[in-house]
Amino acid sequence: MATTLGDRLGELRMRRGLTQEQLAEKAHLSVDTVRKLEQNQRMTARMSTLIKFARALDVETSVLLGAPRVLESKDGGEPPSLLALKQAVTPVSGFPGFNDPEDEIPPTVAQLRDSIRSTERVRRQGELTKITALLPTLLADARAAVREYTGAERAAAYAVLAEAYQVAATTLTPFGKEDAAYTALERSMVAAKESDDPRLEIIGVSSLSWIFSKQGRVADAEKVAVRMAERIEPNFRSAPIDLSLWGILLLRGASAAVRSERTDAAEELLSLATAAAARIGVDRLDYATPFGPTNAGVAAVNAYVDMGKPDKALNHAKRITNTASLPPTWLARHYLDLALAYGEMERDPEATRALLAAERTASEWMRYHSTSRHLVAELRERERRRTSPIRELAVRLEIEAD
Repeated sequence: MATTLGDRLGELRMRRGLTQEQLAEKAHLSVDTVRKLEQNQRMTARMSTLIKFARALDVETSVLLGAPRVLESKDGGEPPSLLALKQAVTPVSGFPGFNDPEDEIPPTVAQLRDSIRSTERVRRQGELTKITALLPTLLADARAAVREYTGAERAAAYAVLAEAYQVAATTLTPFGKEDAAYTALERSMVAAKESDDPRLEIIGVSSLSWIFSKQGRVADAEKVAVRMAERIEPNFRSAPIDLSLWGILLLRGASAAVRSERTDAAEELLSLATAAAARIGVDRLDYATPFGPTNAGVAAVNAYVDMGKPDKALNHAKRITNTASLPPTWLARHYLDLALAYGEMERDPEATRALLAAERTASEWMRYHSTSRHLVAELRERERRRTSPIRELAVRLEIEAD
């Protein structure tokens, strides 16, 4: 089985009957890039590069990156928790003729709200196995509530259901379950329209943009984020939460623009988001998503890394002073961006320290994040010592040596 990015690239290329030169031409990349990856001289690549390869090979970017695992499966099937989550998103009871009556009394709206808040806290910690265990029950409870309740209680239950579907979508996507994630998000948007919270549609579009980016559909990712941002553009009377949601959409659009190599558009969107963050003046957390001066800053660092400007990314990172305000998974992602920048400049000790900081911050997220694993593997291959922090990290992440 192909275990590295380069192995998967070579395997897919040969399945398509392409030479390295033909793949390079089709992807509008250099033959040297193809060769270095396939020979495992490089084990990481910029997202824009991965998207070009994915389009040329007609696959999702997750196929190139390799879908991570949550739990081992004894029979070779899907991990039980992911299977349960997919079934919770598309239950048999959702089809006509299979609407069996529920015997259990649904939770109260207050209990549902407590459950979604707890689930969001777990998500921010990056505890993926807990998320996959909690969501099926929450989705079933919220669906039962919208069937049972009427009026304001029903609208409030729909709001919880919409958020639960969004969390399911963003949980399934990194594991290569894009189709199930898209279904979850569609159902989230339907529930949002029935809810008592009009802002849920906005955050749903933000999640859709993120999923499109993960799929390599960067033009669509930018379009949906920017279009919604134009719809809700705030004015001088707007509440901080509305500025925050607008800024979140701008950052989604900027990230997509970077990955489609539309640098000017990306910088304009980043500038608008930075201005919105400065106007708010503090770091906020709305709908489990941070926005403010800190998150705008780390988004810029991420953009410079994706642009292939590691020196600019590191210089910008020095100006960010309040990273402690970020949720653990956002902070771990920032450490990973620093590690990628250091790694590209071959400053391997600093890259290793940044990776270790990411592990301390969100260890389970780190374990199943494809880019993290590829970078650790690359740094380990460059390490000459038999015993070192990067080799020890590779062992903890169970990254096999070639």
